[in-house]
This record gives sequence, structure tokens and C-alpha cells, in this order.
Amino acid sequence: MNKRFVTISLVLVAAAQLLTVSAVTRSVARRDADRQEQLVASADGVEIYGNNGVITIKSNHKTTVRVFTILGQLVSTTSIQPGTTRIKVASRGIYIVKVDNITQKIAL
Repeated sequence: MNKRFVTISLVLVAAAQLLTVSAVTRSVARRDADRQEQLVASADGVEIYGNNGVITIKSNHKTTVRVFTILGQLVSTTSIQPGTTRIKVASRGIYIVKVDNITQKIAL
């Protein structure tokens, strides 16, 4: 077998493995980012989180939560009790969440 052919074959195999590792790394990083629940807003005893299609609101008092699309369409109005409330939205996107005097953008 020709040395040149073997060398080119090994280079191609190494390049294919590198691309596979790179794709797996990106996939794992994206999945880990989706798992992380990050605090977006916290004020007046209210915390708002967004993660995997769910908006989580922690409040120490009874209040009303309104969720809007980025275009201003009302998606949900919910009266919540003190504690943790989760609101599932139909699709991923950017939402505006209004709780008391807090207005926060959430990207899901």
C-alpha cells in the first residue's frame, strides 16, 4: 500500500473523529445549559426563573402573574399563592413576565 494513501487515510479518519468529538461537546454543553435554572429577576420577595419551557415564580405573598409573548399577546394570567408556582408555556421563545411591579424578559 502506498505511504501517501495511508497518510491521507489517517488524516481523514482523525479529522472525522475530531468533528464527532466537537459535535458531541456542543451537544453536551447545550444540554447542560438547558438544565441550568438561572435566576433572572429578584425583587420585593419575588424571584422569576425560566428553564425548558417553564417559567417559575417564587413569591412570599399572593399576587397575579401575567405572561406575554414578545409581541405583546397575553399568554397566561394566573393568581398565585405564596411559594413556588410553575407556568408551562406552549413553545420556546422570548416572553415578558409581569409580577407586581416587576417586568422581566425570559428566554426559553
